[in-house]
Amino acid sequence: MNWKDLSYLLDGSPVQIEVHNLLRNYFLFEKLRPYSPILVGTVPIGINVAGSDLDLICEVTDFNAFEAEMFAAFKQEQHFTIVRRVVAGLERIKVNFTLERWPIEIFAQSIRTTEQNGYRHMVVEARLLALFGHAFRAEIIQLKENGFKTEPAFAKALKLEGDPYLKLLELADWTNEQLLALNVAD
Repeated sequence: MNWKDLSYLLDGSPVQIEVHNLLRNYFLFEKLRPYSPILVGTVPIGINVAGSDLDLICEVTDFNAFEAEMFAAFKQEQHFTIVRRVVAGLERIKVNFTLERWPIEIFAQSIRTTEQNGYRHMVVEARLLALFGHAFRAEIIQLKENGFKTEPAFAKALKLEGDPYLKLLELADWTNEQLLALNVAD
């Protein structure tokens, strides 16, 4: 799957088609193109629930320039905020605003987008959904509707112990055969 090419959304659910059109109509990927944007999270893999947002990740080296560009591009949007922090020695910036009915979060750090945790989580989650089928997908969606965040929902459904975010990163390097060996039956 080429997650960088948003055309996959056009073959998806009505929500995925809506998101594709929203991103296209507001030129989000054009505005973010210099930063290798990727849409990650629940919408691309079809497990979004009411209240889900759109998460876009970017690779940034000049945080001051990126912040200035984001301010110029999105300051007029509802609920606009920018937060810069250093976490575990890495600078990151988070830009939030709302377009139509969708909360948007642009997350940027100086790591290639395909190596960021949000991307790696989504890719392994997509593999797990494909491997374990409809009942597993329904369980994840049910857990999310009951208030679980995405990674904790997967950890619960897979009966993984420990930090769900770290556990899913470990699974990202597993083969499909290893993943299939997980016991997801009750």
